[in-house]
Amino acid sequence: MKWDASYDVVVVGSGAAGLTAGLTAKLHGMKSLVIEKTERYGGASALYGGALWIPNNHVIKSEGVPDTHKLARLYLDSTIGDRVPEALKEAYIKRGPEMLRYFNNHTRHMRFQYAKGYSDYYPEKPGGFPQGRSIEPLIFDLKKMGALVDTMRRSSLSTKGFTMNSSEFHKVNMIRRTTKGKTTALKLGLRLVKSKLTGSLPVALGEALIARLRMSLAEANGELWISTAFQDFIVENNRVTGIVVVRDGQEMRIEAKRGVVLSSGGFSHNQAYREKYLPAPTNSKWTSTPEGQTGDIIEPSVKIGATLDLMDKVWGAPSVIDPQGQPFFLVADRGVPNMIVVDGVGKRYLNEAAPYHEFVDNMYIHHQETNQAIPSWIVIDATAKSRYIFTGLFPGQAFPKSWFDNGVVKSVQTIEELAEQMNVPVENLVETVERFNTFARNGRDEDFLRGDSAYDKYYGDPTLKNPNLAELTNAPFYALALYPGDIGTKGGLVVDEHARVLKADGTAIGGLYASGNCSASIMGETYPGPGATLGPGMTLSYIATTHMAKEGNKEQLPLLKV
Repeated sequence: MKWDASYDVVVVGSGAAGLTAGLTAKLHGMKSLVIEKTERYGGASALYGGALWIPNNHVIKSEGVPDTHKLARLYLDSTIGDRVPEALKEAYIKRGPEMLRYFNNHTRHMRFQYAKGYSDYYPEKPGGFPQGRSIEPLIFDLKKMGALVDTMRRSSLSTKGFTMNSSEFHKVNMIRRTTKGKTTALKLGLRLVKSKLTGSLPVALGEALIARLRMSLAEANGELWISTAFQDFIVENNRVTGIVVVRDGQEMRIEAKRGVVLSSGGFSHNQAYREKYLPAPTNSKWTSTPEGQTGDIIEPSVKIGATLDLMDKVWGAPSVIDPQGQPFFLVADRGVPNMIVVDGVGKRYLNEAAPYHEFVDNMYIHHQETNQAIPSWIVIDATAKSRYIFTGLFPGQAFPKSWFDNGVVKSVQTIEELAEQMNVPVENLVETVERFNTFARNGRDEDFLRGDSAYDKYYGDPTLKNPNLAELTNAPFYALALYPGDIGTKGGLVVDEHARVLKADGTAIGGLYASGNCSASIMGETYPGPGATLGPGMTLSYIATTHMAKEGNKEQLPLLKV
């Protein structure tokens, strides 16, 4: 075979999982290449919160979190059940903390902090932690990256010029309600002033994670090619030995001596795949993922024997669609007190503050039963608008005029008028609001138990009897259509505890590994905690490349430290 380029490890995809694979390979002395088909690296990982849900890790234990391997396994068993093989769950619980220690010991940039208080999504289940297990990257100065930042995918999360991590957002959301909210806002203001005076460019969340990975990869001399699209595998003697790519319009054959790692994301932007695999209705316009997530590796992988699972599942993200047609993912917004979500006939049907994936699952269940949940409506009053951050707007900040002009926001003085604007039965919406207001006065949601879970309370108002319940009484009232968006699909290639892609008979395809959203999620059909996408994606990449280092040609490889 004539090769245009040769590497030990070739990685398809440049999100957190892909960069982890490239970095780990280099740190183990292997020559690695990461390819990205779009013009910017970082994938969906750069766009969101950047949290990692990895139980029993050294970061949370240093902060006194009493986690153990046994508790982590108990929690996974109580949430995931037997939907995922035992060996895969065990590998994740063991190797995830190992990966974090490894990066801490072998890089300068892979540093994290405990996202204290950011609850597991099901903290009341056996093994669940109300105080949370998640970690997040430390704030990072992009000025340190030099030209590397020019092709990094940037987040559009709306923070109005402020750089904040998830813990700080949680506090500043209560800027008009708590002392912590006010002091955190002051801290953010001082950070902004400092960055202006010093010329620094601080970033947090997913951008900080990608920046830290990219800097580490660069310092380890790992290569990354953008505008390079995967086309097909090269298979010799029943083993994947390389891939065919198109780079700048030219086809190339790239050798992968140790193996190929697929970390290319899901198929959120492939409408044909969505209609084939996902529940209806489904629309690629509802996804918050980057445009490159079209499932390019699925057919070539199946062609060489790979098996698929969880193809009907997404990482659900309830979203409103802005005037430009871009989805805005509602997370904290659904925890605010003076708010309800109703279906197309003006009735509540779920716990609005539930974990976002569960929320979207319930939208589909209700829609299948009634044909009235997609879209739903999120309704708030003037009190909510004046007290809390909502759709990225700070308390009291008006919705943009374009949101009204394009009908994204309905705003009127009475609930009756709002029902008419929403085209739902007036009597139903009035009755729904009155019933909810009664729950709010009593401090208990008798219908859907909103505010009972520690997760619900995290984004609620701690000054109230029930942090998630307050009456909707003050005009104007607002309503926005709500859709079952996603932050990625979670189905894909089935892998084993070594991250090797499996055939239908359970045997591995030689030389082929997968991680991230192009693989069938370790989390099965659920979502145990914040960062349960990135944590497993990075861990599987680490597992894959360390397996290559051990199983390759058995030679002793030098461990680098960068």
